[in-house]
Amino acid sequence: MDNLDPATVVQRQLDAYNARDIGALLETYAEDAQLFEHPSKLLANGAAQLRERYTARFAETNLHATLIDRIVMGGMVIDHEKITRTFPEGPGTLEMIAMYQVMAGKIAKAWSINGAKTLDAA
Repeated sequence: MDNLDPATVVQRQLDAYNARDIGALLETYAEDAQLFEHPSKLLANGAAQLRERYTARFAETNLHATLIDRIVMGGMVIDHEKITRTFPEGPGTLEMIAMYQVMAGKIAKAWSINGAKTLDAA
């Protein structure tokens, strides 16, 4: 994957996320990748913690990320997404900004900014 452009790497990550394919998803991340809640709250450090985090998330049967917009500049990719998932309070959606730093064809660091959560009507 070293020769892939950053947008292609991030699109493969999004496709793997929506397919709940943990192997394909982890393939898009560097072995020592870090995941943060913006600006600096570390959520996962390295492949083992990424696997644990995403495996738990993939248990949600309604999980789906819809890309609203994407900006690419050099090795940085910024996605505006709408995430459908099951929260502790019930199913709903969440707007999110996801920022990815891609180096050597892998996601080295990722940050997320969560917007407002909207629960589905009962």
